[in-house]
Amino acid sequence: MTTTTEVRDEAARRRYEQRGWYFYDWANSVFATSVLAVFLGPYLTEVAKAAADPEGFVHPLGIPVRAGSYFAYVISASVLLSVLVVPVAAALADRRGRMKPTLAVSTYVGAAATTGMFFLAGDRYLLGGVLLLVANVAYAVSATLCDAFLPHVATPEERDRVSARGWAFGYVSGALVLVANLGLFLGHERLGLTQGTAVRICLAAAGLWWGLFALVPLRRLRDRPAVREREGGRGSWRQLAHTVRELRGYPLTLLFLGAYLLYNDGIQTVISQASVFGSEELGLEQQTLIVAILLVQILAAVGATLLGWLARLFGAKRVVLGSLVAWTLTVSGGYFLPEGEPLWFFVLAVGIGLVLGGSQALSRSLFSHLIPRGKEAEYFALYQVSDRGTSWLGPLIFGLTYQFTGSYRDAIVSLVIFFALGFVLLCMVPVQKAARAVGNEAPGGI
Repeated sequence: MTTTTEVRDEAARRRYEQRGWYFYDWANSVFATSVLAVFLGPYLTEVAKAAADPEGFVHPLGIPVRAGSYFAYVISASVLLSVLVVPVAAALADRRGRMKPTLAVSTYVGAAATTGMFFLAGDRYLLGGVLLLVANVAYAVSATLCDAFLPHVATPEERDRVSARGWAFGYVSGALVLVANLGLFLGHERLGLTQGTAVRICLAAAGLWWGLFALVPLRRLRDRPAVREREGGRGSWRQLAHTVRELRGYPLTLLFLGAYLLYNDGIQTVISQASVFGSEELGLEQQTLIVAILLVQILAAVGATLLGWLARLFGAKRVVLGSLVAWTLTVSGGYFLPEGEPLWFFVLAVGIGLVLGGSQALSRSLFSHLIPRGKEAEYFALYQVSDRGTSWLGPLIFGLTYQFTGSYRDAIVSLVIFFALGFVLLCMVPVQKAARAVGNEAPGGI
């Protein structure tokens, strides 16, 4: 029989881990903001243009690619590689009960590749592509394992709050680093730096930040033993195939994943391509883009907390559906933004910021109720394929639309379809029934 003291001790241990878990979002969010959302897209595009032929094409592996599409295509390629790497790494971590060591390895591979972006200069677009490929795959693995700890560090009733607070930590971190980056970028001449050198310092600093603050969760989080050994010591690839086959037995979880895959493709593509849209289509200066992304970070922290509170009143699913309506209206409005007018780009940033953190945080907590116990990393690996900058279909559609039309306005509005289809599929998921189907009991009102 569990005593009151034991319950209090377990709650204290859980809070200790939760506070450590928040710091992983604090550590790795600068990669999503400073690297993917702000600096690397425009900078790598300029590097590719410097290496382009007179028709504006570069030729990685002999394939003609318009320089303006190169960044989007590398993002897509990194996700296709993630499709192979992430589920295998997660299955191995689950099977051996070694989530924390796998988290550490992926963290420091990603941080090292990001720090190496300091050497991305001149026309080294191939180096930039390789470093982005490695960093984004490592980021996907580490984010998967971080998410997989959520069911271990929070009870079902706590998950919306804990997940939202983790996202808020990440956005506060992103905002702080962006303030420092903005100061460096605007003051680069006074510091005797070229603009390109300032950008490369900002990229490298993101890798150092990621590696430094990851020490907090790596110290506080506890590895859990595998719930059961997989039959016959099944290898990682066979375990992955088993997980995919098993998922077919949970059609409602599969339906949620399909919905999330679609609408999160749209979210992540907006995040990764907004700076390219602002610089190339609207003709905005880099400092304007940084201020806009900073505004998104601040409002996303507020929005994650606000939507987490609304989820307690109306249920997480309803709040996510409402956020998808807001995403559709915001992205549609982006098509009509006037060129060279920062004010309206800031209005777009406000709309994105208010729904960004909450839609992601509540999606994570919703999914945590829909997976079998002991297989958190494996199932979050499938979830992560479309999460945090690793979406492949959205950037591919964005890149192809620009490739064929030459218009970033057409490219940005093409993303509306992802939010609309995601909304329809999510409406079809009965969350309580889906949780019971995998052996969980979701809290009421979800």
